[in-house]
Amino acid sequence: MNSLQKIFISLGTNQGDRFQNLQSAINALYENIGNILMVSPVYETKSWGFDSVDFLNCCVCLTTELEPERLLEELQQIEIDLGRVKKAIDTYEARCIDIDLLFYNDITLQTMRLTVPHKSIQYRNFVLAPLNDIAPEFMHPKCKKTISCLLEECTDDSEIVLMSMKLDNPFDSHAFSKFNFITIEGNIGSGKTSLVHRIARDYNAKFILERFADNAFLPKFYKDQSRFAFPLEMSFLADRYKQLSDDIAQYDLFKEFVVADYHISKSLTFAKVTLPEDEFVLYRKFFNVIYKDMQQPDAYVYLYQNTERLLENIELRGRDYEKNIQPDYLEKINKGYVEFIKSQPGLNVKIIDVSGLDFVKNRKDYIHVIKQICS
Repeated sequence: MNSLQKIFISLGTNQGDRFQNLQSAINALYENIGNILMVSPVYETKSWGFDSVDFLNCCVCLTTELEPERLLEELQQIEIDLGRVKKAIDTYEARCIDIDLLFYNDITLQTMRLTVPHKSIQYRNFVLAPLNDIAPEFMHPKCKKTISCLLEECTDDSEIVLMSMKLDNPFDSHAFSKFNFITIEGNIGSGKTSLVHRIARDYNAKFILERFADNAFLPKFYKDQSRFAFPLEMSFLADRYKQLSDDIAQYDLFKEFVVADYHISKSLTFAKVTLPEDEFVLYRKFFNVIYKDMQQPDAYVYLYQNTERLLENIELRGRDYEKNIQPDYLEKINKGYVEFIKSQPGLNVKIIDVSGLDFVKNRKDYIHVIKQICS
C-alpha cells in the first residue's frame, strides 16, 4: 500500500440544487479519493470575479494514496461525473460543481497542469473561512502562515454567510465500534492480509498477521506433502495458538479493536486436507484441547474467491514455495472452510464473495467489502 497523504479540497457550486451538489461531491470524494476526516460548515458567498447566482462553498480534509497528478485526474473526473462542462477558455463561470485542490500535505509543486498549494488561497475569504473551521493551525507551506492568520490578514471584503445546513461525512470512523475482535479468513491468495492492513490503517485497529514466513516446514511441505504435512500442521497450530493468545490478551489503549488475518480453526481446515485419516484423528485431539480455550471473534469474515482468481493472485505474489499449488488443493481448502462454518452455528459468520472485486486497487470495491462486514 502507498502511504497516506493528508489533503485539503475546496468545493463550490451555484447551479441547481446547490446543497445536494456539495453532498454529491463529498460522497464522490469518499468513494474515489480517500477517507474524509473533516467537513467544514457551508458558507454562501457572492460570485467571485463575475456576476451570477450566489455560491455555496465548503472545505474538506481527507487522506489519499493517490499521487498529485493522479489525484488531479480523479478530481476532474468527479466534476465531469457531476455534470460540469468546462469552457475552452479559462474564465470565471457559473458551475454545478467546482473542486479545487488546496494543499497536498505540506508540499509545493508546480507543473503544467497543477499548482500546489493553490495559488489563490490567501486572497479568498470563501476559501479561508471554511478552511479555518477545520484547520486553523495548518501552516501554508509557501506563505509560512497559519490559515487563521491568513484569514485575519485577508483583504477580500466580500460578504460570506454561514448557513445552517450541515453536510454529511460518508466515512464512518466508528463503523467497527461494535467489534472488539474480528477475523478475516479466506483461501490462499484471497487477499485477507491486504484487507486486514487497510482496515487496521483506516479504522485504527491493532492487527495480527499470521507468521507463515517463519515456518521452516512450509517450503518442505510444498515439495513433499506426505512427509512434512504432520510436522507442518502441528507447528502451525502451536504458533497460531501462542500468537493469538498473546496478542489478543495484550490490550492496546490506543487502538479501537483487533483484526486478525486468520482464525485458529484454520489449523483444522488445512490439516483435514493435508493429513491422512489416522494422523488427522490424532491432530484433532490436540486441536480440540486448544480450541475450547480460545477467545472467539465478534465477527468471522470469510472472503470467497473463485479458484481461477486465487491462482492468478498466487502467481502475482511470486512466492517460490507456492508455485506448485494445484487447483484441486485450493478447492479442498475452500470446502474445508465451508464445512467448518456450517459446524459452528454460534459463530457470527459473514461470507463475502470477492471473486469479481479488487479491493486492493479499487476503492469502491474496498468500501463495498467494509459495508458488508459492518452490516
